[in-house]
Amino acid sequence: MTDVLRRGRASLAFSFFAQGATFALLVTRIPAIQDRYGVSDGLLPVFLAAVPILAGVGSVTTEQLVKRIRPSVLLRWSQPVVLLALLGVGAGDSMAELAVSLGVFGLAVGALDASMNMLGVSLQRTYGRSIMLSFHAAYSLGGIVGASLAWTGAHWHLALWVSYLPVVVVLLPAALVGSRWYVDGGAPGSEAEGAEAGPLVFKLLLPLCLVMTFAYIGDSTVSNWSAKYLKDVLGGSEQVATVPYNVYMVMCLLGRGIGDLGVRRFGAVAVVRLGAVVAAVGFAVVAVAPGAGVGMLGFTLLGLGLCVLVPQTFAAAGRLFPGASDTAIARLNVFNYVGFLIGSPLVGALGDAWSYRGAMLVPMVLVLVTLVYARSFAPQAGRYGDGHERARTADVGRGSNGL
Repeated sequence: MTDVLRRGRASLAFSFFAQGATFALLVTRIPAIQDRYGVSDGLLPVFLAAVPILAGVGSVTTEQLVKRIRPSVLLRWSQPVVLLALLGVGAGDSMAELAVSLGVFGLAVGALDASMNMLGVSLQRTYGRSIMLSFHAAYSLGGIVGASLAWTGAHWHLALWVSYLPVVVVLLPAALVGSRWYVDGGAPGSEAEGAEAGPLVFKLLLPLCLVMTFAYIGDSTVSNWSAKYLKDVLGGSEQVATVPYNVYMVMCLLGRGIGDLGVRRFGAVAVVRLGAVVAAVGFAVVAVAPGAGVGMLGFTLLGLGLCVLVPQTFAAAGRLFPGASDTAIARLNVFNYVGFLIGSPLVGALGDAWSYRGAMLVPMVLVLVTLVYARSFAPQAGRYGDGHERARTADVGRGSNGL
């Protein structure tokens, strides 16, 4: 049984890694995609907004599908679709082909993100201790690898499909093989065998939805504005301006790599509070930084602070609704995309109308609001999680071999 769990955990971690690399390869090559298809600056935001909107639709659809189909089955087939859609983005010739590829990517990535986190929460419940951050650490590692591959493709002026094809050729069969060892928590629709059943009350889930939104507003601020901020506001060189996002991703990897130990030792509430405070300090440092060096310190703190919020929010939803965790995670996952949609335009509008330094204070305040909702991350009596971690696993669920 231990081998089943180990294989399930390793295969799911690889799925997170593959998705991190895939998403990074898409978002870091947006200028090249724009050039390839001749997408105007006015039309580009429409294409970019369509992906998270359709991902939200995919997540909501997943909520209904998991009543009949195991999350492992949805993950097994949505990940290859995402990879093939990425290749389609790189290989198309017309704007219509780009629209179709991005549309398929968005819908499939919503199902992929939701089902991955459903399996992560289910496996954490089976383990009886915090392991959720380790999966998101694998995602961060994939993001670093994907961004590095994207830089290589751009540096050598490779066609998009040439950059994407080797990645798809390697990751797609590996993901399919690894999917044989996914571990589900129970039969479709049963959610958390032996757990207390009960309906999902959205009012109770709402604090976590807000935290998810605020976290992704912060994350999208870094990913979309760090380079411009360091160059135009802090006077850094063009090469230095490429560093903050990589620093941010490395710090996310480091923070998530050790975060589960912090949760086991101090509890989820303490880790979330510390993460929110560190992230807020990071935004404050960025806002007042006199130069690029201090600004880099701010982005370092942002990586260490923000990295714990999203995985712990998914884990908290699983604890809060042990009898409806898949539904809770699918709905919560939608607010991932809400934050992504709001964050970049919000900072851009405030920066143009006011100042980019002042704009950095808005995500700072929103992240601090997380402190108000920190108690939502506390374990519930008699449920798995902090203070109730089991020394040994009692149930490994069922593997996902076959449909």
